[in-house]
Amino acid sequence: MDLEIGIVCGRCEAYAALRTTTCPSCSNRLALGAFGSSVSVDSHRGLSPPPPASGSPRVAEEPPISKAPPTTRDPAQIAEAAREAAPPASRGGMLVDPEPPVGRVTAELVQSRVPIDVNGSSPPLSARSGRLSGAIASVKSSSKPKSLSLEELMDQAKNFVCRSCSTPVPVGHKFCGRCGAAVPPEIMNARTQFFGQLQAPGKAKLILIRGEGVEGLSYQLNAEQHVVGKAGQLVFPDDPFVSPRHANFFYRNGTLCVRDEGSLNGVYLRVRGSVDITPEDHFLAGEQVFRVDGPPQLNDQPGPDGTYFYSSPKHQSPFRITQVLQGGAHGMTVCARTSSLQIGREGGDLNFPTDLYMSGSHCKIEEANGALTLTDMSSRNGTYVRLRAERELGHGDYLFIGRKLLRVEITAA
Repeated sequence: MDLEIGIVCGRCEAYAALRTTTCPSCSNRLALGAFGSSVSVDSHRGLSPPPPASGSPRVAEEPPISKAPPTTRDPAQIAEAAREAAPPASRGGMLVDPEPPVGRVTAELVQSRVPIDVNGSSPPLSARSGRLSGAIASVKSSSKPKSLSLEELMDQAKNFVCRSCSTPVPVGHKFCGRCGAAVPPEIMNARTQFFGQLQAPGKAKLILIRGEGVEGLSYQLNAEQHVVGKAGQLVFPDDPFVSPRHANFFYRNGTLCVRDEGSLNGVYLRVRGSVDITPEDHFLAGEQVFRVDGPPQLNDQPGPDGTYFYSSPKHQSPFRITQVLQGGAHGMTVCARTSSLQIGREGGDLNFPTDLYMSGSHCKIEEANGALTLTDMSSRNGTYVRLRAERELGHGDYLFIGRKLLRVEITAA
C-alpha cells in the first residue's frame, strides 16, 4: 500500500506536498515547508517567508527577533512560534505532530511520532490541548496492567506495598499506616483466598513436634483419608519404626479420627488425666515402653516327685508392669504391692534416673474393683497409651507414630 506524506495547512486544512512553503489555497506560510533545512522565526508569524524569486523586487522585512542561528535561539520562543504556525490538523490519513521540533525534520521523526491510519481516515485529535488522542489511547493501552493469576495475586497480597507511598502494608491491614491509602479490594480478596487455601474450615492439620531435625512441619488434612507410613499421603521414610502402612487419619461425620492399620509398633495417644486400661495394653512414659499384665498365676503345687520349687516369698499383687525393650525383649518387671504403682525418675516404684524425658513423678497405675486406670501426674512430656481401636481426635491432641510426635490442630468451622 502506497502512502503519501505531505503538509496540512493550519488555517484552511488544505493539503500540500512536502517542501511547499506556502499554502496553495490561502497563501498561509507552512511550518514544515523547508523539509530538511533550517526555519527562521518571523516576528509576527514565527517563521521567515520564502526567499523571493529571481528578478522579483525585494520586499522590506521586519528585523527578526534574533540574528543568532537556529541552534542558538531560545527553545521556548521557537516552540511557541512553531505551534502558532502549524496547529494540529489531518489530511490524507496523516497526523501532524502538534509540537514538531523547529529546525531539521527527518523521516525518522515522521515514522516514530506521526501515527498513520492505514484505512485512510484521520483519527480524532484535540486542537485545544495540542495532544493526539490516538497517542493518548496508545499510552493508556500500553500502561494497562495485565491480568494476574491467582497465585500472583496471592503473592502480592502477602507482600503488598502501598501504591501511593511505596510503604509495606502488613497482612490484615486495610489501610496504609503512612499515608492512609486503602488497600485495593482485589488484594484484600486475594488475602482471603490465600488463607482459605492453607486450611479449610473444620479441617485439621498435623504439626510435627519431634522428628529428627525436621520439627515444625505441618501436614494439611483436607482430604477424606490420609494414610501415614513408608508410602501414602503422609510419608516418613527415615523412621525405621514406621510400617509401610502405619495409620490412617480420616473424617467421620465431620470429626477427625485415627486408626491403626495393623502396624508393628502401633499409634500412641497422649493421656488427658486418666484413662481405663486392661491387661496387655502398652503405654509410653519418657523413652520407656511398658506393658500392663494381670496378677501372676499361682502355681504352688509340687513337682512329679513331690518336691516344691524354691523361690522368693510371694506377695499378693493385683497387677504388674513389664518394661519392653527394643526388639520385643522383656526388661524390668515390677509387681504392685498395693493397689497402685508409680513410675518416674526418682522416688517411685519403678525409677529411671537416666531418662531425660521422664519426670520425677511421671505416671501411676491404679486398681479398683478389678479395673485398672492409667493416670498422668502432670508430667512435662506426657504419658501415651497405645490405641486398640480407632479413636476420635480433638484440637490439641498429641500422638506418637514411630518416633514422630504429632500435634493435632483443628480449624473452627
